[in-house]
Amino acid sequence: MAPEPRTSARYWFLSWLILVAALYVLLVAVGVVGKGFRLAFGGAEGIESLFEFATNPFIGLVLGILATALIQSSSTVTSIIVGLVAGGMPIAMAIPMVMGANVGTTVTNTLVSFGHIKRPTEFRKAFAAATIHDFFNLLSIVIFLPLELAFGLIERLSGAVTHIVESIGTVDTGGKGIVKVVIGAGTRFVESLTASLPDVWAGSVLIVGGIALILLSIMYLGNALKSVFVGRAQRVLQAAVAKGPVAGICSGTLVTVLVQSSSTTTSIIVPLAGSGVIGLRHAYPFTLGANIGTTVTALLAATAITGATHEAAHQIAIAHFLYNLLGVIVIYSIPWLREIPIAGAEWIARLGSERKSLAVAYILSVFFGIPSALVFVTA
Repeated sequence: MAPEPRTSARYWFLSWLILVAALYVLLVAVGVVGKGFRLAFGGAEGIESLFEFATNPFIGLVLGILATALIQSSSTVTSIIVGLVAGGMPIAMAIPMVMGANVGTTVTNTLVSFGHIKRPTEFRKAFAAATIHDFFNLLSIVIFLPLELAFGLIERLSGAVTHIVESIGTVDTGGKGIVKVVIGAGTRFVESLTASLPDVWAGSVLIVGGIALILLSIMYLGNALKSVFVGRAQRVLQAAVAKGPVAGICSGTLVTVLVQSSSTTTSIIVPLAGSGVIGLRHAYPFTLGANIGTTVTALLAATAITGATHEAAHQIAIAHFLYNLLGVIVIYSIPWLREIPIAGAEWIARLGSERKSLAVAYILSVFFGIPSALVFVTA
């Protein structure tokens, strides 16, 4: 019997080709966004004045939530943030933004659970499995944002780790490695297309074009990774269900790294929870692993940055990873803290299954209403 088209060698090769091309475009696009900001705003001084309005960390947090909720991809938003830091955005402003991106991406989980809304029992289970991710990320902000504001915890830790990584030579500070040479060639080619424009216009075109390329490349990267790995990812997930929370966190991380989308990981978990195949306490560790796994995109994106801002770009990517890792370690290792997201998810799921309007109100308030109120209060 002839092989199915989707499993043929030609399809497999094409998927890998798209994957490599999309990854290359992503890395080039991040560099282009950084260059665009430096051109459009007249270098470091102009960029500092641009972000003066955002010295309040709550505004950065809200921008991260809203941007990710609208774009539906924390990988995209954090890649853009890496580009912005490369363009001169202060690390202290960027860290609350990546915290917000963690919250914004969880709207996907919640929307997936609405596929069970006509079956109340299933909807309650699916809605709980989805919103446990929300409650965990909100609790993580409640714990770590005050520590960041008071002591610069994540900024200091990420700075130390970045220094260690560079000192052992993992990061090429001179930007002469073969990967960076290839990426730099692509970045220079895109920049050359705007060479005839004034700096302000050229920078604006590079910013808009770079962000568009990031969106496009992550879409194709996600689709290609799903084609290549999604069946394998499902087998990893199913094999780890009964092996305990550590295996769940590790497999959630691995699945998300393989498919480069925490939305894909949760779209696998939520229906399984809704149908009763796995329980809420089994789904919980997978979502935490998805938090860690989704940071890989920003870490990859940071490798595209060379020049004076490369260290800051690497630092914000590492900060995103450390923030998610510390959140999992601190919250999940302390029993009473670990139970808070479970209790919150079960409570909101019970209310939402009884009155569907409350479930809708929950989405609108958490992802849009509360962020807007924060902006108003802090203003």
